[in-house]
Amino acid sequence: GLIDCNSTTSNFSFRLIHALILKMQFMLLFSRQGKLRLQKWYVPLSDKERKKISRDLVQTILARKPKMCSFLEWRDLKIVYKSRYASLYFCCAVEDQDNELITLEIIHRYVELLDKYFGSVCELDIIFNFEKAYFILDEFLLGGEAQETSKKNVLKAIEQADLLQEEIPIIKEAEAPRSVLEEIGLT
Repeated sequence: GLIDCNSTTSNFSFRLIHALILKMQFMLLFSRQGKLRLQKWYVPLSDKERKKISRDLVQTILARKPKMCSFLEWRDLKIVYKSRYASLYFCCAVEDQDNELITLEIIHRYVELLDKYFGSVCELDIIFNFEKAYFILDEFLLGGEAQETSKKNVLKAIEQADLLQEEIPIIKEAEAPRSVLEEIGLT
């Protein structure tokens, strides 16, 4: 069922998110200087449209005062953002009828996952390990919807992928082709 009396508040809120099925349009992570650090699009748009949307939203959000609300209506979407997580802005676009607080919870959960993986994530972690940041996001969200709400399960999947990645170079070395001279024993 949806309600489990033994679960924590956090697990309950994510079961609720899963039940409500929030459909995210895109997520952007950018620095205070306006540098885009991560972008994930869940709707088909041309590169030109994506660049324009990114530029417009980054400018709009950076121009807002810190005490202003983290929600804004933009075009036919609702923009939900959170600033100063790991010195980055996390910005999500959801449909107009979607719940802003659930979107904030999704942002917060993603930051928690990044923190757990990187150990207090910072902007440099995202820059130098962007593929891992995308992988974590993909384990958490699929097609703009919460796929896995358990931090433990997401982190376990990432750990397994890391172990697999470590094994691949060993396999490649063992299967590396030898030269003809090595094959006939002349080296």
